[in-house]
Amino acid sequence: MLSRVAESLYWTARYVERAELVSRIVHVNFHSLLDADPAGRDQAWRRLLLLVGGDEIYREHFDEYTAESVSEFLLWGPQNPNAVTSCISQARENARGVRDQISTEMWEELNRLHLYLAGSRLQGVMHAQHRQFVRVRQGSHGFQGVMRATLPRGEAYELLRLGAHIERADMTARILSVEYPPVAALPVETLEETAQLIFLLKLCGAFEAFRKAESSWLRSSRVLEYLLLDRACPRTVLFCLEGCRRSLEAIGGGGSPERAIGRLTSELVFLEFTELEGERLNHLLERVLQGIASTGEEIASTFFKTHAFVPGAYAQAQQQQQ
Repeated sequence: MLSRVAESLYWTARYVERAELVSRIVHVNFHSLLDADPAGRDQAWRRLLLLVGGDEIYREHFDEYTAESVSEFLLWGPQNPNAVTSCISQARENARGVRDQISTEMWEELNRLHLYLAGSRLQGVMHAQHRQFVRVRQGSHGFQGVMRATLPRGEAYELLRLGAHIERADMTARILSVEYPPVAALPVETLEETAQLIFLLKLCGAFEAFRKAESSWLRSSRVLEYLLLDRACPRTVLFCLEGCRRSLEAIGGGGSPERAIGRLTSELVFLEFTELEGERLNHLLERVLQGIASTGEEIASTFFKTHAFVPGAYAQAQQQQQ
């Protein structure tokens, strides 16, 4: 496979996943603040910008952190490269260049979402955000569902899975690094702590999965352990990292990207969670984020530049058949 084609597939999945993640955190934050103290709302909206790394760009164009301005910036802002509309537009452009690698149904799903967002009026979106959030979520999930239902299990499929999993692992780790420390500082087994833990789980898209796995009272340490280390929920850091590792094994059969993700996965697998708190937790989350970033760089330098693909499981199987 050409490196250009591989890069387009990888970034198509990352952009689709990023659009859904950004849309969800805006949606969850908006509803969580409806009954909250107005004094803390500005800081809550700023934390969303810290999650997606857009605070510096935002301050160049806005003076205050309001629900309307932050939502506009994250959903629509032309100055924001990670805005939902921008992500879907870039995903579509990448997918358009590799139409022969994806199914017609995948292209139709992505193109349908792009046209919906391109035809939406800003003023109407700001007064009916829920519809926008639902449509982006449906489009992202629809794209991934159609991919699983129609795309052959080959290198293109694994590159798409790799992009989605690494984007999701990164965002879950970012959410934990920004949102968990304030929650851990709250008095235990209080309504305030419970509300914030529910908010944290919903930001990660794991609330219902957690409640199915845990029937007891919400505890901050258990929520942290679940979002980091659970191997059954598709929104947790470890689940996504292991998904990345499996995709890399199938694509390249080893190399520096697989070693980078393997080191990070092993650290989480053998983690002594009972000793994890305070500065140790902060250092761990920093290492996780740095490890994910390093893996992304290794993937780019190995697969998307001057290097050729090492024949993976699929290529080897085809050669044996010939």
